[in-house]
Amino acid sequence: MSSQVRLRLLPRARCMFDEPVQMKVAGLRARQVVTMRARATDDKGLVFSSSATYKADENGEIDLERDPSLSGSYVGVEPMGLLWSMRADTLHKRFQIKNSLNPHVVNLSVHGEEEGVGRMLAEATNERLLIGDGVSRLPIKEGNIRGVLFTPPGRGPFPAVLDLYILGGGLSEKRASLLASRGFVVLTVVAYGYDDMPKKIQEVHLDYFEEAIKLLKKQDKVGSKGVGVLSFSKTGDVALSIASYLPGVEATVCINSCCANTFLPLYHNKRQILSALMLDISKLVPTESGACMGKNVLHNPLAEENKATLVPIEQAKGCFLFVASEDDLNWDSKAYMDQMVERLQHHGKDNFESVSYPGAGHYLEPPYGPYCPSSFHGVVGKPVLWGGEPRSHARAEVHLWKKIQEFFRTHLSFDVTQTNAKL
Repeated sequence: MSSQVRLRLLPRARCMFDEPVQMKVAGLRARQVVTMRARATDDKGLVFSSSATYKADENGEIDLERDPSLSGSYVGVEPMGLLWSMRADTLHKRFQIKNSLNPHVVNLSVHGEEEGVGRMLAEATNERLLIGDGVSRLPIKEGNIRGVLFTPPGRGPFPAVLDLYILGGGLSEKRASLLASRGFVVLTVVAYGYDDMPKKIQEVHLDYFEEAIKLLKKQDKVGSKGVGVLSFSKTGDVALSIASYLPGVEATVCINSCCANTFLPLYHNKRQILSALMLDISKLVPTESGACMGKNVLHNPLAEENKATLVPIEQAKGCFLFVASEDDLNWDSKAYMDQMVERLQHHGKDNFESVSYPGAGHYLEPPYGPYCPSSFHGVVGKPVLWGGEPRSHARAEVHLWKKIQEFFRTHLSFDVTQTNAKL
């Protein structure tokens, strides 16, 4: 390494996962061309990496907030491009950090172009935390509920959110811990396949989520009268049903969800309340990459024979934030969102907001993580394309993450009497 070249991360090298950092290089020769690289390893040991070529200014400096990448994993001025453009060497792999105690460690380096093999000139490590200082993490095994409860530091009161990242198979804590670090009490749960739970189920029961909401509302630091529900993909239609059938839900965020109950019938109080909208595997479109495109595999939820699968969202007392990626190749999220908006308007409702993102794919997550174009789909049983153009997708994640927090803060009102009683 060159002792003169310096790679700085501002304002600090250690930050939250959802915070940007400014990357600056100094000590280069005037107009020297270098390659910047990023490398990280996920919970499964998969290595993700990216690279971009930059040209120093007349002072021998590079600032990623000012200077464009000339070639590599991305081009143009992209201050966080090295992070969101990272890819695994193997196709169809998604970057996974499920345990919030494990930081996202990104090794950044600067390499000289003219040396041929790219001799390292400088390096730095960006430690990106998934859980903020003072946030408590409590594994939950109470009654039927299996999950993790995150609570911010301080007396509160805080708004409460039930996070439904995935329905089963295992917990992913990243979104919940980051949201708790922004001032929310968050309970993330799974409905099956985790810990001592059944590995497979034939139906979904709203009673489980009703129990989770009661557990969340009784926490000492919770100040909201009702709770928020944050969902994504399949859990989106579960969230719609929670808001429509269960009391105490004030705000529901549905990210790239369907307007109908999908894959598994829905029960409440031992009675089936919604049939399942199924898929036609024959409509999967194979691609040269080995992943399939499944945008049109679901049956039409508006067809007469499928009306019993539609979630009656007009019954909901709380507010909705509908989110759709316009380049979602998993299913037609934009069409489903438009159908939900039309249904509420037909019933004279205005308790919703909607936002759509051109160029974004299915997997919208907290910002600055590696973009995922394709990975294994549990229902389909093979890799699928998620869609999205990386740059547009990354920008959508930045905007949406702020939008989610603003929506919950607006609609999760505090019950002062209840809060004082708890204190």
